[in-house]
Amino acid sequence: MKDRAAARGLARHGARLIFLRDVYCIEAARHTSLHPKLMTAPATAGASRRALLEDLYAAAVAAAAPGAAVRRALGAAARPDRPVWILALGKAADPMARAAVGALAEWGLEPAGGLLVPPAPADPPHPGLRVAVGDHPEPGPRSLAAAAALEEIAARVRPDDEAWVLLSGGASSLLAAPVPGVAPADLARLYALLLGSGLDIAAMNRIRKRFSRWGAGRLALALAPARVRVLVVSDVIGDDLAAIASGPCVPDPTTAAEVRRELTEAGLWDRIPPALRDLVAATEAGRVPETPKPGDPAFARVDTRLIASNRLALEAAARRARELALVPRIMEPALAGEAAPAGRRLARELLSYSAEAGPQPPATHCLIWGGETTVTLGDGPAGRGGRAQELALAAAEVLARGSPGAGAGVALLAAGTDGRDGPTDAAGAVVDEGTWAAIRQAGRDPARDLARHDAYAALDAAGALLRPGLTGTNVMDVVFGVKSVSGEQ
Repeated sequence: MKDRAAARGLARHGARLIFLRDVYCIEAARHTSLHPKLMTAPATAGASRRALLEDLYAAAVAAAAPGAAVRRALGAAARPDRPVWILALGKAADPMARAAVGALAEWGLEPAGGLLVPPAPADPPHPGLRVAVGDHPEPGPRSLAAAAALEEIAARVRPDDEAWVLLSGGASSLLAAPVPGVAPADLARLYALLLGSGLDIAAMNRIRKRFSRWGAGRLALALAPARVRVLVVSDVIGDDLAAIASGPCVPDPTTAAEVRRELTEAGLWDRIPPALRDLVAATEAGRVPETPKPGDPAFARVDTRLIASNRLALEAAARRARELALVPRIMEPALAGEAAPAGRRLARELLSYSAEAGPQPPATHCLIWGGETTVTLGDGPAGRGGRAQELALAAAEVLARGSPGAGAGVALLAAGTDGRDGPTDAAGAVVDEGTWAAIRQAGRDPARDLARHDAYAALDAAGALLRPGLTGTNVMDVVFGVKSVSGEQ
């Protein structure tokens, strides 16, 4: 269904939205439908809290729809006066490329060629575009093949051509190939260590782009002196362009010495493959060139623009909450740090929350958080899950242990906007005061599962997982909490 207003209307009555190629599809909800009176009256305990939260998630994802963002950005641009190559790299590669092809068609133009590197198979939006599916969240053989395909396409871009680089999160892994002197297995080992290190995405990308073929401005070098237009969907806190997708078209402000220090502080320096340590040392000694820095002529004809972010998604969710007669509040600061402690903190904030504006009529309040947490894996065996699932499971424990009656009417959704949390088929989960007990009733020990980072199995046993499918965007994670608050403040 292409009618977005109609899709949103269906969502109001319990339908779940699936976002593929920037087109809304409708799937019947498995949960209680929202009553129509919620459109004009406060949400009641009889309404499905899960349906409310899924509605907010759908609104946040829709606001970050990369295809629409690309159309807006290109709609304000001048008609290209030279051949255009489309390089769509990342989790949102498919909808971004389709929007770019559509924009060219409106000008009566076709792309000269190009490449899509998405996380899942997709039909090319134009016969002149190739598709090379990469591996994610850890690089593999498909990532190497995608990196080679980009090498081939970039070499065909002439100095008087124009390249549209459409970037979104996930490109660091999807395009992962090593720089000269580093073996693919060594790079894969680095990525695995970083994913379990507890470092945030910006820190991980500062490190891994040092060793990655297309990170740290190297794509700009390969395309120069052609004109390059970069449209970016941000998946990092603070929207640092040098961190998003490992910064393939922006200067790298980080030195080899800083990379060594960051690896050392994270306890990883002695654990990374020797070839990586040798490369850092050779760069520090001046035997190997540094990564491209600000002022490099390769960036003289590169124009970069941020077109979608986590904040825009949060604001859209707040607007949708008001339409549902909820009282929303976007919380600060952005989510960061370890997932489990963050989940416990957010659950406590939700349980203790009362409006600051003084006495008001009974209402259902909605607290909104955005950002990205991390999970640090120990040396022992780990289960299956992702940061949003671990956050949700930790929150469920606190909700279950709230003071008598304090958890009634409280629920929390934590999910990745890309529709996939870690190496699982779930985006996250929806939990409430009964989730912890439901896991026990299913024969599992939720505390043990949480300690073993096995949140997926625990939440699946309670029917708490959220599975919207790949959304085609990626602006980090969102967390929504709803709580009924009486008029007594």
